[in-house]
Amino acid sequence: MSFRKVVRQSKFRHVFGQPVKNDQCYDDIRVSRVTWDSTFCAVNPKFVAVIIEASGGGAFMVLPLQKTGRIDKSYPTVCGHTGPVLDIDWCPHNDHIIASGSEDCSIMVWQIPENGLTLPLTEPVVVLEGHSKRVGIITWHPTARNVLLSAGCDNVVIVWNVGTTEELYRLDDLHPDLIYNVCWNRDGSLFCSACKDKNVRIIDPRRGQVVAEKERAHEGARPMRAIFLADGKIFTTGFSRMSERQLALWDPENLEEPMALQELDSSNGALLPFYDPDTNVVYVCGKGDSSIRYFEITSEAPYIHFLNTFTSKEPQRGMGWMPKRGLDVNKCEIARFYKLHERKCEPIIMTVPRKSDLFQDDLYPDTAGPEAAMEAEEWVAGKTAAPILISLREAYVPTKQRDFKVNRRSLLQENRPAATPSAGLSATHPSAMTQSAVVPAVSVSAASGDGGQITEEVLREVASLRALVAAQGERIARLEEQLSRIENGDV
Repeated sequence: MSFRKVVRQSKFRHVFGQPVKNDQCYDDIRVSRVTWDSTFCAVNPKFVAVIIEASGGGAFMVLPLQKTGRIDKSYPTVCGHTGPVLDIDWCPHNDHIIASGSEDCSIMVWQIPENGLTLPLTEPVVVLEGHSKRVGIITWHPTARNVLLSAGCDNVVIVWNVGTTEELYRLDDLHPDLIYNVCWNRDGSLFCSACKDKNVRIIDPRRGQVVAEKERAHEGARPMRAIFLADGKIFTTGFSRMSERQLALWDPENLEEPMALQELDSSNGALLPFYDPDTNVVYVCGKGDSSIRYFEITSEAPYIHFLNTFTSKEPQRGMGWMPKRGLDVNKCEIARFYKLHERKCEPIIMTVPRKSDLFQDDLYPDTAGPEAAMEAEEWVAGKTAAPILISLREAYVPTKQRDFKVNRRSLLQENRPAATPSAGLSATHPSAMTQSAVVPAVSVSAASGDGGQITEEVLREVASLRALVAAQGERIARLEEQLSRIENGDV
């Protein structure tokens, strides 16, 4: 007699969401009230940008990630547009470059200073003008440097070379109605779009052709969205004829029937999907909802597997999504959202609970890094390249040193191997090491003093520890110098 597995095995089954404490939120931000189904928020490992209410034009706020708490009303903004800003997107290859699309029919590209804004930014680096109606969608090419796609309410898609401000491709006859969203595939050779005519199209911008098209992907009249997955399949969100919200998965080789179709609920907010290609998890956030649902996409039926729901009290007006390289791998964080309230931006951390303190290889495969795989001219010439991947292991900081025992002998023994750099020379910087090694020694001396008296023995031990750290610091410096010489080819 065989027993069928009732519960599907998945390492993401127990992912849970946790909002940060109030003092780590960004308070007193007047989030935009414009009626447009964009995320209103863009995040990268250095900054969080939020579209805000602005009188006499359009503006968005750019804050360094560490600038939490109440934001002063006089905090400088990026305010060069003459109409409300509808969409913003950080460049994946430069954390200081952000593009914005506006009701004034223009796209502007801005360079943010290293430590954030100290004065209002009114002069963009580049202004791109080619749309006759408001620009509601902008998205950077995932692998080619300086390539930006924009879509406007004139039903035109334009691919730009930001470096030369020229139009590379103008696709003005492929969409008969309003474009709801556009998403590049993994290597940027194709993009998919969702349109008001209820069709999902897969388009090759370099040939200016529709490669595949699915008519009436979702029967409902409300907005839908389509995104590419890492394996080339397409995930869509939309509404049924009875106005129930739906998710669907499509194979571009056969768009006749969906691989999977699920109905969620009957709310009326548009569903915004966020996809992590490293873990194959899709997070779905509804505008006006107070929850984030997440699903794992697999190659086995039923293909879309519900994992869990993060629920809070306040509805979300928009949502930002941190790239994988900006996450804290020490806490097994696999996603971080920036939820927009009416006057606040609240980070929400998604974590996989793990008992081990070691780096979790299965949660963090190599991910897309900040280096462009090719130049704009190479992409135009027909080259296609996958993203250049980086390992997140370097961002991992071992936590073994946090539990020091009061026993002085074991303290000396534990410090010795911890101070020695690993074979990969990912050793801690000497100054950071001095802090981490000396502070525990002082705390031990305070704890072990009888009646507050510090014995000579402990003082001697502190001195020997300092000498040990200094010696190890010199050794690390020498090894780093040797490594740099090897990398530069001097040896």
